[in-house]
Amino acid sequence: MKKSRVVNILFIAPCLLAFVLVIIVPFFFGLYYSMTDWNGVRDEVNFVGFNNFRDLFTLPDFLYSFVITVAFTAINIVLVNIVSFSLSLIVTSKIRFRNFFRAGFFIPYLIGGIVLGYIWQFILNSILVTLGNDWGIPFLQVSYLSRPETVIWAMSAVNTWQYSGYIMLIYVAAIQGIPASLMEAAEIDGAHFLSRVYHILMPMMANAFTISIFLTLTTSFKQFDMNFTLTNGGPATRFLDEPVKASQLLAMNIFSTATANRMAEAQAKAVVLFVVLVIVSLVQVSMSKKKEVEL
Repeated sequence: MKKSRVVNILFIAPCLLAFVLVIIVPFFFGLYYSMTDWNGVRDEVNFVGFNNFRDLFTLPDFLYSFVITVAFTAINIVLVNIVSFSLSLIVTSKIRFRNFFRAGFFIPYLIGGIVLGYIWQFILNSILVTLGNDWGIPFLQVSYLSRPETVIWAMSAVNTWQYSGYIMLIYVAAIQGIPASLMEAAEIDGAHFLSRVYHILMPMMANAFTISIFLTLTTSFKQFDMNFTLTNGGPATRFLDEPVKASQLLAMNIFSTATANRMAEAQAKAVVLFVVLVIVSLVQVSMSKKKEVEL
């Protein structure tokens, strides 16, 4: 028994050491640097306490990035889960070539965010605009990425295109775990398709909704690579009478701050993002779990 425990510890030790060195240690170093005036260049570091955190909420660019990140996340939670659930119903039906469709819907998730951003930037800025001008379609003649009022919706559409196939697999697994006899019995009793989905399917896969919403929420809050390549934060707009980047999400705002050699400020923003994400995630999971119990 003792030998077995030693062997288990030896197997776990490398992973645990890597976790501590890559996650835990940098996290606490980050907390320290967020309370300093470190700029990433000079060796001298002065402790300033919570001044960086206090100053964040007077910065229009940070406040705007925070607001549009919340909006972007809310849009994605709705769009991704509606599209994913709809796709899962299609690929678990008796439609022909359903396995082919499953693979096809999942493939966009395999495309890296950097490549994805450049591909859709070309589509939205060039192909659709050219088609709009050639065919005389007014709503396609200006790129949706160039307008502050539409850029977040365009980013959400691209994110949904990429991510819905992955979330679809979670719903497919949940649907396949439900006894087919329940749906067949409801159909024999005269319940139409939407009624069967709403009253039988959805309550029995409540745990899948909890997982999917959590994954969509956390992924949207941390979105960076697609934001960087698709829009690079643009176009420009105004917020609190100050010029800001209309599509610069919070992760990209942190990156831009760090590359401007304001490392302590960037780290303070990262800590705020971490705290908000933890709180929102815990609230979402708690509410979803309560809903599961009620169902």
